[in-house]
Amino acid sequence: MRPLLSRAALALCLASAALCNANAFDLQGHRGARGMAPENSLAGFRQALAAGVTTLELDVGVTRDAQVVIAHDSRLNPDLTRDASGAWIAVPGPALRTLTLAELQRFDVGRLKPGTKYAETFAEQQPADGEPVPTLEALFQMLRTSAVPVRFNVETKLSPLTPELAPEPEAFARALLDVVQRHGMSERVTVQSFDWRTLRAVQRLAPALPIAALTARLPSIDNLSDARWTAGLRLQDHGGSVPRLVKALGAGIWSPFHGELTEAQLAEAKALGLKVIPWTVNEPERIDRLIGWGVDGLISDHPLRVREAMARRGMALPAPVSVPAPAR
Repeated sequence: MRPLLSRAALALCLASAALCNANAFDLQGHRGARGMAPENSLAGFRQALAAGVTTLELDVGVTRDAQVVIAHDSRLNPDLTRDASGAWIAVPGPALRTLTLAELQRFDVGRLKPGTKYAETFAEQQPADGEPVPTLEALFQMLRTSAVPVRFNVETKLSPLTPELAPEPEAFARALLDVVQRHGMSERVTVQSFDWRTLRAVQRLAPALPIAALTARLPSIDNLSDARWTAGLRLQDHGGSVPRLVKALGAGIWSPFHGELTEAQLAEAKALGLKVIPWTVNEPERIDRLIGWGVDGLISDHPLRVREAMARRGMALPAPVSVPAPAR
C-alpha cells in the first residue's frame, strides 16, 4: 500500500495544481494588501498571504549599490516615510538611486502620515511601525519554505521621462533577474511594467519568464501616447487597438487600468490569446462586474473584497498562508 501524503504535502500538491491551472483566477494583492497594511512591506505581504491570494503584486527599484528593493516610487514618499528620529521626511524625498541599501533602510515606511489624502483613502490600513524598505531577496527568503507556492508579479519602476531616477532598462532587468534566478523563483515570477523597454530586455535575457504589459491613459501616467514607453511600438500602427499593441510586444498578459477596460476590448484580447488582469480594482461593484465579464484575475488593494465576490460565485479561493513575523 502506498503511504498517505502528509497534510503539508497534500496542501502543496493542491496549491501547485491550482496555481498551474491555466484557467485559475489570479487574485493579486496590490503592493501586498495596501488596504490593510503598509504598502510593499513585509508586514503587508504577510497580511495579503493571511487573507489568501494567488499572487503578490509588488514594485521594485534599485539602490546606489545595485540592490533590488521593493518600493513603488523612485523617490521615498513623504506620505509614508519617517527618518531615524521619527520625523516625517520633507518633499521631495530622496531618490532611491542616491541611497545605499544601508542608508535606505534607516527610514521607516510602516505608517501613513496623518492628515494626508493617502491616509484618508486608506483609513483602514493598520500601521506596522519599524518597517524598513525591504529587498526583493528578503521577500523570497521569507517565502522560501512556504507550503503554498504563491506567485510574484514584479513591476519595474522606471520612466523614459526621468531616466536619471533608475538604471538603464537592460541593467534594471539584469539586476532583477539575478535575484530571481539566484533564489530559484523563475517559475513563480511574472515581470510587469508601464515602461516596456524592461519587458523587451526580460524577453531577451529570460525568454521563458512571463511578462505583463501595463497600460493607462491617465493624467498621472499615459504610456500609450508616446512610443518611448512602449519600446518603440506605436498604437496607431495597430489600428488603435491596445490588445493588438500588447500582442505585438509578445506579452501574454495585458494589465489595463480597470476604468479603461471595456467588455469589447476584453473579448478582443481573449481572441488574441491574451490573459487580462486589470489594476487596481477596489470597489465591490466593479470587482463583481469584471469577474462577471470573465477577466483572468484582478489586482486589488483589498483582496478580501475580491475573495467575497469569488465566494458568492462559487469560485475556488486561494489558500491563506500564515507567515510568522520575525522577532524584533
